[in-house]
Amino acid sequence: MAKRDYYEILGVDRNASEAEIKKAYRKLAIKYHPDKNSGDPAAEDKFKEAAEAYEVLSNTEKRERYDRFGHEGMKGGAGGMNMDDIFSQFGDIFGGGGNPFESFFGGGGGGRTRRRKGSNLRIKLKLSLEEMATGAEKKIKVNRLVAADGATFKTCSSCQGTGQVRKVVNTMLGQMVSSSTCPTCGGSGQIVDNLPPGANSQGLEPKEEVISIKIPAGVSDGMQLSMSGKGNEAPNGGPAGDLLILIEEIEHDHLKRDGNNVVYDLYVSFIDAALGSDVEIPTLEGKVKIKIAAGTQSGKVLRLRGKGIKDLNGYGTGDQLIHVNVWTPKSLTKDEKQVLEDLRSSNNFKPNPGKNEKGFFERMKEYF
Repeated sequence: MAKRDYYEILGVDRNASEAEIKKAYRKLAIKYHPDKNSGDPAAEDKFKEAAEAYEVLSNTEKRERYDRFGHEGMKGGAGGMNMDDIFSQFGDIFGGGGNPFESFFGGGGGGRTRRRKGSNLRIKLKLSLEEMATGAEKKIKVNRLVAADGATFKTCSSCQGTGQVRKVVNTMLGQMVSSSTCPTCGGSGQIVDNLPPGANSQGLEPKEEVISIKIPAGVSDGMQLSMSGKGNEAPNGGPAGDLLILIEEIEHDHLKRDGNNVVYDLYVSFIDAALGSDVEIPTLEGKVKIKIAAGTQSGKVLRLRGKGIKDLNGYGTGDQLIHVNVWTPKSLTKDEKQVLEDLRSSNNFKPNPGKNEKGFFERMKEYF
């Protein structure tokens, strides 16, 4: 089943502000909260769907990528969220002061202990133009923090395992109760009881892992992909962080990218341009031969359909554009000069562009 549009899920338009998105999500989260709809799988699905939409649209970077590439741009990122992910990530929605669920579920998000999410990992991944064009699968080594064998935990005495501490203040209007994340356990509800050798203060230890990353066709330089749950693990069994992958393009020896098109500068001699010739050029799929017609002018753009880069959203494949440049020798021998001098007076060698000849600006308008 195709995924619904995130804006449609939250019931907001595409220009909605951050506050409007948050308000819409709070409304849906209260309506479909599992503690209010116990045993209703449909409500739980809608609760998760709304959380996934909010997770993307509340993040400026993810929202920009979603607006540009749709669900394809979120591959490896949002999706497949479970209840631990939801309750650990959205502290501003489910916990702390002003918790909208307290009046419905008795405070603290239905009595759930908020487990901290592990920290994210960031890596750079260099890809060739060919790999960006068709997609690739890469295996990389990542140093992650994982739960150390032998690490044990005990209930936090400061919050009694709730992950929240309450403060009661007497005012003229009566007692005011506020909640905040427990500073002792950081909201996890437990603290480390035993640390094995090599573990840090949170009961985690470094481990090198080989992770397989599927790169979709059409990614570009500077784009960031996300793999959920492939970052550092969290203390005491909370959801792991994400692996953020920054794409870097390896410069191609001959081709340059322009959107989904690739561009190649072809230099031909005056002789080949005048008489015509067959030349071999590089493409993303290997070398191919093309025909240069007799009388080809410098600046002409040839097009190889479908020889570019696949669109990230699946809207076809770009082309390869070949810019023809007629090469003028920078120095000539005496005999070469004489041959050209003999041709100088020929009317056939004098510029005489016809109405069908396109100038520079016409070619640029056609190109764009």
